[in-house]
Amino acid sequence: MPFLQLGDSGLDVAEVRAKLISLGFLHDDDDLAEARTVFDSALDTAVRGFQQERGLLVDGIVGKATLRALQEAGYRLGARILAYHVSAPQYGDDVAALQTRLQDLGFYTGLIDGYFGPELHTALSSYQREFGLVVDGICGPETLRSLEMLGARVTGGSPHAILAEEVVRQSGPQLRNKRIILDPALGGRNHGLTVAGPYGQITEAEILWDLANRLEGRMGATGMETFLSRPKHKDPSVADRAAMANTLNADLMISLQCGHSDSPLASGVATFHFGVPDGSESMIGAVLAGYVQREIVARTQLLDCRSHGRTWDLLRMTKMPTVQIDVGYITNGSDAALLADPKMRDVLAESIVVAVKRLYLLGKDDQPTGTFTFAELLAHELAVEGKRD
Repeated sequence: MPFLQLGDSGLDVAEVRAKLISLGFLHDDDDLAEARTVFDSALDTAVRGFQQERGLLVDGIVGKATLRALQEAGYRLGARILAYHVSAPQYGDDVAALQTRLQDLGFYTGLIDGYFGPELHTALSSYQREFGLVVDGICGPETLRSLEMLGARVTGGSPHAILAEEVVRQSGPQLRNKRIILDPALGGRNHGLTVAGPYGQITEAEILWDLANRLEGRMGATGMETFLSRPKHKDPSVADRAAMANTLNADLMISLQCGHSDSPLASGVATFHFGVPDGSESMIGAVLAGYVQREIVARTQLLDCRSHGRTWDLLRMTKMPTVQIDVGYITNGSDAALLADPKMRDVLAESIVVAVKRLYLLGKDDQPTGTFTFAELLAHELAVEGKRD
């Protein structure tokens, strides 16, 4: 299906309209067959409402991500057999419902992300074993009937959030040996936009690659293990970037991107983590995104566009807490000039490293936003190592 937006028409539009009607975002009060195939203002409003609820980019355009979300939203638990070892990964609201059910029963402690992965397979198998069912990790009719008969056992908070915080606590405040994936966007032949810098023209890809290298240098100085999600000459897909990160069993992933807008007035920095509005979110991702956002805003002239939960593929497909930082709008003259300046990229790199340090400090020996310097961070690392020795 091609991208669809206001003013388009055809059977694909009618299919999108039907999906939104079935999900309750649009009233089926139009008896004219011709109108059903037109992408009108009512459908545009419904699409935007759906995008807002699902943590997608709210632009009214039915692209790949929105279409996939519409398909996933149509699945209800029990409508299909759910399993991990199938030809294609299973995503959907039915999977999220199964995750929630097993979480309520104390078997699943992962993120409610609607993906049937190995962690959900293990949790479902454990449930089947305890309740005397066939242990196959498949949610079929018998397992589903059993789940429907039981009440919740776990109350008082998200097991995933509690476990995630404990993992950070147990890892300690030092940065040494923490494994971080740095993910500069673009790459290869995908250079992005070109802007003027103090030393001549510089591309968007070069800005992000340079920022990632400055981050890598600072993180390496603290003893952290850093990995780039791609070589400079390649632009892997989001799925490939996530898969690479997952194979390394990293503690965190930090994706670096520039914002884009049709309006040259759009400006500022924003940080994103996995999260569904009024629903499940990566707790550690949300905390780190907040720290990153506040540190950058405190140290630069960039407008504060806040931190937000989103369900974008990179945030959803990575096993570790992941944040995406839109470090400024490359389509805005002022932001572009800042990003093209190497001194600004130094400030951004220091802001991000400090934010990561603050995450692992868990509020202890912390300092006010924007005041913790990289030199003080290194001194703290040495002090922590001294206490351990």
